[in-house]
Amino acid sequence: MALTPVAFDDLPLSVRSAIEAETGTVLEAEAVTAGKNSALSVRVHTTGGTVFLKGLKSEHRWVWTQRREADINPYVIPLAPRVLFHLVVEGWNILGFELLDGRHADYSPGSPDIPKVVQALRRLDEMPCPNLDLRQAEQRLSRYVAHPADAKAFAGDALLHTDWNNHNVLITGGRARLVDWGWATRGAAWLDPAYWIIWLIASGHSPAQAEEIGQGVPAWATAPPSAVDLFVDANAALWAEIAGDSPDDWTARLRSAAARWQRHRRG
Repeated sequence: MALTPVAFDDLPLSVRSAIEAETGTVLEAEAVTAGKNSALSVRVHTTGGTVFLKGLKSEHRWVWTQRREADINPYVIPLAPRVLFHLVVEGWNILGFELLDGRHADYSPGSPDIPKVVQALRRLDEMPCPNLDLRQAEQRLSRYVAHPADAKAFAGDALLHTDWNNHNVLITGGRARLVDWGWATRGAAWLDPAYWIIWLIASGHSPAQAEEIGQGVPAWATAPPSAVDLFVDANAALWAEIAGDSPDDWTARLRSAAARWQRHRRG
């Protein structure tokens, strides 16, 4: 189901009224175009301050990510922005967040943001995985391994973010904060730095350089090489499927990065 961007003023009046009951009167609504997982993605300036809103129609197949993000939020503060309210009204599912005044992380070689992201990964690794109904890493990747038993290499009890698109990492106050927790997962602790490595390669690092950066995260430094190889194979297959025959620029870039990492690991 495609995501068509929706402006704040295009929401039904009852939905806007329910939002304003939480935020105060909206004075200005500013579209945020970076996200890909929400139809509504907007910064609203109100009489009560500025709030970030994200939302999906209630019938959308990804609407469960809204509840997932609301449920997990208390467990990932202060690494994530605080959820201020969660509304389900007239066919819309809306989350309101405290606004983070920052910029998207830069993953390019030499970027001063990279140590900040390493620190965020280390902090996430220290957070216990809450007793919530999270997706399992071995289930999410099971379609992309050669043999069903191979997916067991991704199992574990760590809390994972899994979507290390640099638009989900904001640099604010001298540190990295993580947004968009709808795909939070339970699995092996080394998986999050592994997911990040694909984005590092896509941002200009060689696979060897990206793996070396990952060594700053203890969970990655101790990852079983055979399990990493299976992860790399699975993600090469996953990104090839996502890209298909006519990928957009960023999808093609991730497909290429995953394939380069696979060639590096597999020769």
